[in-house]
Amino acid sequence: MARVILRNLNKFYDDVHAVKSVNLEIRDKEFVVLVGPSGCGKTTTLRMLAGLESISSGQVLIGDTVVNDLAPMDRDIAMVFQNYALYPHMSVYDNMAFGLKMRKVDRNDIRKRVQEAADILGIQDYLARKPRQLSGGQRQRVALGRAIVRHPQVFLFDEPLSNLDAKLRVQMRVELKKLHNRLNTTAVYVTHDQVEAMTLGDRVVVMRGGVVQQVGEPLELYNAPVNRFVAGFIGSPAMNFAPARLRDGAGKLHADASGFGLQLPADIAARLRPYTGREVIVGVRPEDLQVANGSYPPGLCFDAMVEVVERLGAEVLLDLQVGQHTMVASVEPGVAARRGDKLRFALKPERLHFFDASSEAAI
Repeated sequence: MARVILRNLNKFYDDVHAVKSVNLEIRDKEFVVLVGPSGCGKTTTLRMLAGLESISSGQVLIGDTVVNDLAPMDRDIAMVFQNYALYPHMSVYDNMAFGLKMRKVDRNDIRKRVQEAADILGIQDYLARKPRQLSGGQRQRVALGRAIVRHPQVFLFDEPLSNLDAKLRVQMRVELKKLHNRLNTTAVYVTHDQVEAMTLGDRVVVMRGGVVQQVGEPLELYNAPVNRFVAGFIGSPAMNFAPARLRDGAGKLHADASGFGLQLPADIAARLRPYTGREVIVGVRPEDLQVANGSYPPGLCFDAMVEVVERLGAEVLLDLQVGQHTMVASVEPGVAARRGDKLRFALKPERLHFFDASSEAAI
C-alpha cells in the first residue's frame, strides 16, 4: 500500500477553474472521503489522481513517485465507478479476471485471486452468471471484486453506492467499511452524501467550488466546523442559522435575533467581545434544541410556533417559525406537538456556533 499526496493541484477547463490549489496528504492505509455538492470538484480531483483527467498544474504522488505523466494502468490503482462498468457479455468470473488477463498474470494465480475476492464479497455462487442476471448490490460487489483482485496500492471509489436504494446503500456502507478493515488498504472515496462521508471516512475532505474547505475526522467537522458552509453541509438535518447583533448590556453580552435574544455565558462572551455592536450568524444544530422546562435560564430560551411535524420513529422533527426565521428541532418521540402549537425551546450554550457575518468563518 502507499500514501497519496496531492500538491497544489489545479484543473482548468478553458476559463473555468474547476479545482483550485488542492493540497492533501492521504496516509498509508487510510480511508479518506471527498465530499461536497455537485460541481465542487471532488470527482475531477479523483479522476486526476486516477489519470483519467489531465493535470493543469501541480503534482500527484503515489508512494514516492510523481505519477503526472503515467498512464492509468501504470499507476497501480484500482477504481470502482458509479455505473459499475461491467462487461455485459462476460461472466462474473471473466469480469473480475479481465484486468489480470490483460497483465498476463498466470492462470492459476488469476483463479486463486478471483476465488479469494469472491469469498470476501460473498459472490461465490454468481461467478458463472452474466451481469444482467444480478441485482444492483450484486453488481456492485462484482465491481469491487474486480478492483480487489488487482492488489493495487490505492483503491479509488467514484460514488459507487449512488445507484442503490436506501436500504442497500446502508448495507453496502457497512460492507465497504468491513472490506477496508480486512484489506487494510489506502482508499479515496468520492460522494455527495455527507452521511456516507461521516460513516466511512477516517478523515473527510469537504470541498466547495473547487476549494478544500476543511479536512478532519468526522466528529471534528461536526463539532468544530471552520466556516458556515461546512457547518451547514455536515450533519443531518442541517444546522439552523440566524443573523444576530451582539450588544453589551450591564456588562453582559447579548445576541439579539428576530424572535429570540440570548444572554451569552462568560466563556462565550469573552471570545465574542471584539464583535460587540456587529452582526454575526448564530448556528445551532436541530438535536441541540430542547423543549424547555423550568430549569433553563430565561436568557437561553425562546418561543416558537410548530409549522410541520415529521414523525420518524426514533425522533420527531419539528419545523418551527421563530420570528422571521424557520428552524428545525429534533426532539424525542414522546414530545406531544401538533401544527400550530406554541412551544418554548432551550439552547445548549456550549453547543452554539458563531460565524462572522461577512467572511462566514467560525468565530
